[in-house]
Amino acid sequence: MGQYRLVRLGEQIREEIATMILRGQIKDPRVTTFLTINHVEVVADLAYAKVYVSSLMTDSQLNKGVAGLQSAAGFIQSTIARKLTIRQFPKLTFVADTSMKEGFEMVKKLDALTAQREASQNAQE
Repeated sequence: MGQYRLVRLGEQIREEIATMILRGQIKDPRVTTFLTINHVEVVADLAYAKVYVSSLMTDSQLNKGVAGLQSAAGFIQSTIARKLTIRQFPKLTFVADTSMKEGFEMVKKLDALTAQREASQNAQE
């Protein structure tokens, strides 16, 4: 399967999982609407797909949400496989992705440093 088709399939899977979370179709109480599906990497032979999940909640809540998604993986796979017309649907593996939260915290630190530098420059003048 071509690389572009794999990326497109990953985007379709990402959109479907995000829609399922927003609609509350996943009944596991650990899965909340605060979870965000960032990216889906599909392997070339369509055997596996890694689903990267992030949230601005605490890391323990994120890990619980990922565990809830992993336990509902069979339901998610079968639901999406009925909608998409592909010969073989990949086995989903959910992974906690903290890069969004780390990036947000880094921006906050940079803003604080900038404000501190501006305050020290104003004090010197």
